[in-house]
Amino acid sequence: MITIGVVWATCVAVLLALGIWQVERRAWKLDLIDRVERRVHTEAVPVPGPASWPGTNRSDDEYRRVAASGRFLHDRETLVQAVTVEGPGYWVVTPLQTAEGVVLVNRGFVPADRRDPESRKAGNPADEVRVTGLLRLSEPGGGFLRHNDPSGNRWYSRDVVAIAAARGLAHAAPFFVDADATPNPGGFPVGGLTVISFANNHLVYALTWFTLALMLAGAGLQRLRRAYGGLGSSAAQGLEWDHRQADIRRHEASAS
Repeated sequence: MITIGVVWATCVAVLLALGIWQVERRAWKLDLIDRVERRVHTEAVPVPGPASWPGTNRSDDEYRRVAASGRFLHDRETLVQAVTVEGPGYWVVTPLQTAEGVVLVNRGFVPADRRDPESRKAGNPADEVRVTGLLRLSEPGGGFLRHNDPSGNRWYSRDVVAIAAARGLAHAAPFFVDADATPNPGGFPVGGLTVISFANNHLVYALTWFTLALMLAGAGLQRLRRAYGGLGSSAAQGLEWDHRQADIRRHEASAS
């Protein structure tokens, strides 16, 4: 019985700990959403330079509005498969040569019939440009059940390191920039399609864990009540039996 009680108490404690952890995760997620909302609506700041690249991280930098100036290296662009509100097609990821290094820029979306750069030549400026957008971190590996294939030039995610290596880009930033909705000549690529969405189901998960803990605790207490209540009843019945036997013996003794 003691072993069962220890196991039961441990399970309840674990469920409570999981619920508390989800509450803490929810607080962290709400703080993240608030920070991102503030970042995307602030004035653009200069894109981080090489000295800041090693410290660039998701918590402090992702979705920050940034701006960079330079020339696009259109001959080294990479098409990454995408599905957007505009339909299926590709992201056009183009290196931007700045004074401090190379920054990959997701210039926006093009449908399959605009995959050929010649079909959107008007939107490929040769002169220096200023790009504003949101700083994003690399998406290594590929997409769901699909791995990037640099040798076959098939890309399913914006893997900065792999794209830079495949295009022979030296001194490239470890992040990319999602260009904003500033129109490009000819209408393509279409920028400003960044989806900012964070799943926040932590409250539901917390309530689930707490409910399971409560149910398990209730079931355990009911089991203990039955076990010890039954023992008490048996003892009382035994005591009553002893009293009856004593009365019988006294009655027999007096009769004799």
